[in-house]
Amino acid sequence: MAAETAPYGRVTQHPSAVPEVHILWITAGLGCDGDSVSITAATQPSIEDVLLGAIPGLPKVHLHNPVLAYECGDDFLKYWYMAEEGQLEPFVLVVEGSIPNEKIKKEGYWAALGTDPTTNQPITTNEWIDRLAPKATAVIACGTCATYGGIHAMEGNPTGCMGLADYLGWNWSSKAGLPIVNVPGCPV
Repeated sequence: MAAETAPYGRVTQHPSAVPEVHILWITAGLGCDGDSVSITAATQPSIEDVLLGAIPGLPKVHLHNPVLAYECGDDFLKYWYMAEEGQLEPFVLVVEGSIPNEKIKKEGYWAALGTDPTTNQPITTNEWIDRLAPKATAVIACGTCATYGGIHAMEGNPTGCMGLADYLGWNWSSKAGLPIVNVPGCPV
């Protein structure tokens, strides 16, 4: 809701319609993490202003980014598992880096984040996208690599990299009915 003018010219700010939102930012695609690093240089607003709640009307933002997090291991991944189980609502999935094609090789994997406790195997980037994208309120492809595949998508690359919309489908939409938000740039 927008701000309204109160008596005596004071502006009143309505609270956010959503009290808090979690951002699960995966950097396990093929990329340089430059988009994660670049948000630390933002000034209007700064990442600190967003995370500390200094922006009126903005919900409380919880950022879960492996490059910027102080948590590690299970403490970091618990939010990912909560989102997968439908216990983290709402959340936005941000994907940084090209999406490797895990279907074009016989063994191993191209990129992963964490270890699946039931199999003790790495959880590939593709698996996380498959698990979380359908449950996300919104999905954002952050940077040229995630948006269009970037340099990694050049012909001849053995990873078969692609952009997020190539992986999910260009007509894909989130559970809120939103298309993939593509934000190209190197870095954003």
